[in-house]
Amino acid sequence: MSEPLHTVTTLPTERQAGCPFDPPAELTDARRHGPISRYTHPGGVPGWMITGHELVRSVLADPRFSSRKELMNVVDFALPPAPPGEFLLMDDPEHSRYRKPLVGKFTARRMRLLTERIEEITAECLDAMEAAGPSADLVTAFAKPIPTIVICELLGVPYQDRDSFQEQIDRFMNGETSDEDLIAAYTATQEYLAELVVAKRANPTDDVLSELTGSDLTDEELKGISLVLLAAGFDTTANMLSLGTFALLQHPEQLAALRAQPTLIDQAVEELLRYLSVAKSFHRTALEDVEVGGRTIEAGTTVVLSYNTANRDPERYDDPHVLDIQRKPSGHLAFGHGIHLCLGAQLARVELRVALLALLDRFPTLRLAVPADEVALRPETADIYGVKSLPVTWDV
Repeated sequence: MSEPLHTVTTLPTERQAGCPFDPPAELTDARRHGPISRYTHPGGVPGWMITGHELVRSVLADPRFSSRKELMNVVDFALPPAPPGEFLLMDDPEHSRYRKPLVGKFTARRMRLLTERIEEITAECLDAMEAAGPSADLVTAFAKPIPTIVICELLGVPYQDRDSFQEQIDRFMNGETSDEDLIAAYTATQEYLAELVVAKRANPTDDVLSELTGSDLTDEELKGISLVLLAAGFDTTANMLSLGTFALLQHPEQLAALRAQPTLIDQAVEELLRYLSVAKSFHRTALEDVEVGGRTIEAGTTVVLSYNTANRDPERYDDPHVLDIQRKPSGHLAFGHGIHLCLGAQLARVELRVALLALLDRFPTLRLAVPADEVALRPETADIYGVKSLPVTWDV
């Protein structure tokens, strides 16, 4: 006889006090009861939640589970298909049609070639931060500008438009914007990208979007692709930079080890990605009855894949709730897995390596300017977890 099935009644809306880096306690508790739990989506729709590393990874690689938006059975009304180009919410062959032209533009080799430019952008941000110091909000002075400038340059967003563009993206991804303002921000971003695609088609420049105008992709499809790349390239890395710095400052022994041995940066970045898992969860819908972890996921049922508990799974990692930059956290799911593995993973790694090392080198006495429990955190309703602001200071 199988063990009693644990049930998660709702997704948590906040984390445990004093534990800003740990998954919500309800999810950790669910994982302790087993890698799969019953779950109720909003509106009373029955579903499943998978919290174990092995099962999350297996579902991500299983073509019997779909990413299509219109199949997501998570609310008590039908969702529309994803707009053209927004390939994260599609299956093959549509997904591959959009992704394939991009793969060669985000290879590890091409991203390494960007290292010098990322170093320049980082130095400029640190110069401005130092000149305005000895205190700063690390989010606005450092964590947001670096990935924003990098992704905007890659896609060819004009310099003068970057601040307003960053603001619009932040408004529809921060988890706190009202429905009315969220729709307004999303619409404004869509309209801007539509104009940008037309401009690039008329006058191509040296950027990814201009290169894509030479393909068979329509303007509407290019707009959707641009939205995916810009939103993902900005928000996830920005939150990893700020939350990663916060985590290091709160683990002084790990910070000291990295300062003493900067060659550990690659391992440190991978461990921070595992430990923090800022992209907390994704959904998949069963296309047929599928057995997962000894349970049958019924056709048409949507499962929540909990990345942050999977990356803290004690069956995969020893002492999973400990931040240890000496660890080699192979197989973490911070970038997903399978055909939807994050296209910008290599870019994010380069940005994190360059920016974190430069920050720690420039400010050897960097520390929080407020008590840790006063650092404002993003709500769990945000797609990407992180901090709203990170006040820091240093000695001059």
